[in-house]
Amino acid sequence: MDNRDAIQKRFTFADFNAAFAFMTRVAIQAEKADHHPEWFNVYNRVDITLSTHDANGLTQRDIDLAHFIERAAASLRAE
Repeated sequence: MDNRDAIQKRFTFADFNAAFAFMTRVAIQAEKADHHPEWFNVYNRVDITLSTHDANGLTQRDIDLAHFIERAAASLRAE
């Protein structure tokens, strides 16, 4: 992951289905917020970068989506 004004995190799940379920939850929320992550998925791993391109860095929208993402990841890891 590169060095920029962004929130970056790697999430690892039990399998591809759990990773895809996570991405689906995040996608639905991101669409509602009209704020979309940069992400990369391979099997059970999802790398996410949040940054507001119009602002050239972080905004409250990134922080709000990051909090949702953390909750979504925690709920899927608990299943």
